[in-house]
Amino acid sequence: MQWKGVGLMYEDFVPERLAKLRTLKGVSARDMSLSLGQANNYINNIENKKSLPAMQSFFYICEYLGVTPKEFFDEDNQNPEALKEFIAEAKKLKPDSLSYILGIMKELNSKK
Repeated sequence: MQWKGVGLMYEDFVPERLAKLRTLKGVSARDMSLSLGQANNYINNIENKKSLPAMQSFFYICEYLGVTPKEFFDEDNQNPEALKEFIAEAKKLKPDSLSYILGIMKELNSKK
């Protein structure tokens, strides 16, 4: 198995995904850096591809953003926090209501 180039994919993905999730949370890179106990330019350096977080720091970043590492790397999940909230509310629905909502979702997705 050849691993050449795999790291390069994540060198672009991690900064871009971090910026997107941070923006969805509505927090500045500086505030997030300081909240994580890092220098004020820590998140900015990651987003500008100057550095990548260490594994432990990555876990803290995920915790701060309210996502699991799996959700962080799931690029099809555009808004992990909202999706978790949606699923939690959907679990409370009665079966007929859930079917109704599912039908609406399918209809909305078919119009894309």
